[in-house]
Amino acid sequence: MATRGGPPATGIVTPEAVLLEFETAGVASRTVAELLDLGAVVVAFSVVLIALTFVAAALGGDLGPTVVAVVSLVMGFVMLVGYPAAMETFWDGRTLGKAAMGLRVVTREGAPVRFRHAAIRAMLGLVEIWALLGIPAVVSIISSRRDQRLGDLVAGTLVLRQRAGRRASPPVSFGVPWNWESYVQSLDVSPLTDEQYGVVRAVLLRVGELSAAARWQVTTEVATAVAGRLRMPVPTQVPPEMFLLCVATAYQRRHAR
Repeated sequence: MATRGGPPATGIVTPEAVLLEFETAGVASRTVAELLDLGAVVVAFSVVLIALTFVAAALGGDLGPTVVAVVSLVMGFVMLVGYPAAMETFWDGRTLGKAAMGLRVVTREGAPVRFRHAAIRAMLGLVEIWALLGIPAVVSIISSRRDQRLGDLVAGTLVLRQRAGRRASPPVSFGVPWNWESYVQSLDVSPLTDEQYGVVRAVLLRVGELSAAARWQVTTEVATAVAGRLRMPVPTQVPPEMFLLCVATAYQRRHAR
């Protein structure tokens, strides 16, 4: 279990128990993020409710209140479940609250979440956060080694910090391997975020500590996730570690001052 006196150490754990470290979000920042999201949902729901009131007045009789009740229930479910699921899927693991707090949801491998991950988190969040006042979520975050609530455990996700105020990593320059210059130039790394580059960087710096089998497994998993982020087929003619090295080089070139 992570020490509660400082940022918990977590990240990609290789088959040989080598930790590629990241900083997970604790109870406090996640609670504030959820409250900010709840505020956004309440504002949206209030607007819908006002519109429904006018609709009920126009319908009149017994039909108006029935329509308002049914639509309100449906909209409440859509906003509490659909809002986080859609935002995390299409906004790189963030909602309005998470973005304000510098948080982002990723998979356990450090890859971007897909709709299935976000949907599982949202559905379980309806129970553990809203129906049960967040008590199961808080207990799970405090007791789990990676600060995961129940939805994270089931979906296989982590909530990471993105704040620039954390300790800066030492600069590392990745050179172009011999005869791979044209391939590096062909890579469009613009969709890659700083955090995703951080995953690639961490892997490249630590793979030397792994056995050949574990090295191949870890680099293959991360290369597959990165290729998906870059919207390109998983390279079959390029070894996964070489692919990650070329991606890191292209990213550094793109963001070099």
